[in-house]
Amino acid sequence: MRRRLLFLLGLLALLAAPAGATELRLTTWNVAWATLRSPDDPALPRGFRPRSAADWALLRQYAERLEADVIALQEVDGPEAAARFLDPRRWRFFFPEEADVQRAGIAVRTGLRAVQNPDLAALDLRPQARLSLRRGVDVTIEAGSVRLRLLSVHLNAGCREGPLQGARECEALGQQASILAGWIAERQREGMPFVILGDFNRRIAGPEDPFFARLAAAGPLLRATEGHSSPCFADARGGRPFVSHILLGGAARGWMVPGSLRVMVYAERDARDRISDHCPVSIRLRLP
Repeated sequence: MRRRLLFLLGLLALLAAPAGATELRLTTWNVAWATLRSPDDPALPRGFRPRSAADWALLRQYAERLEADVIALQEVDGPEAAARFLDPRRWRFFFPEEADVQRAGIAVRTGLRAVQNPDLAALDLRPQARLSLRRGVDVTIEAGSVRLRLLSVHLNAGCREGPLQGARECEALGQQASILAGWIAERQREGMPFVILGDFNRRIAGPEDPFFARLAAAGPLLRATEGHSSPCFADARGGRPFVSHILLGGAARGWMVPGSLRVMVYAERDARDRISDHCPVSIRLRLP
């Protein structure tokens, strides 16, 4: 009887899925100073500890467990560094035209059609500074007849909550919010579904957050992390506020599979040193 019930439940699930639907797993992952540069490179922080061969191997293991179709990367120093933990035979890499160490990028699994759009260069408010801010990487992917625009970002640090006025870092984040709002408005005019993924360096408590409100004024957004706390490096007090987010706009707001938000946590006690101080955050989309 139990087997029959399970069979019927499975059959009902199949019937409920739209005919021809395609699922995509999207992940955002700040890999924390993933670079092959020498520790004495002036672009690196003092005391920088390079990854060992064992560390890269560990990163590869976690990357494979993600089973992602698209990974929005942050703090990765270009395709050569990405290839240390993502097999270049299975992934295509898209990075901005800049020489920064902490670049945002997008990795797309081979077999999925993808084309890179011009960088959202305006997000780098200080391009000539030694520690400049990061450009956004803009990629369009196609699955069947569906086109989806993806933007990987790593925004200014130092303004995790509160108003976007007053403090220098909050003013900078406010400028980036306005730039992102302009990008969202363009996608709205085009009628293009989109997802913005990355390290926002911002705790978004709810829709009233000044940063989120500025973005949502350009078009309605679904925040995948809303109502959840992150188990990444959680302590006895419980989960932590997310600073990495996945925002969906346009028709993509209706494509997220309910309950599909996942955070991959690390088993290693020294994970901050060997892997990253951020955990990968993933969702699944069911495309029409």
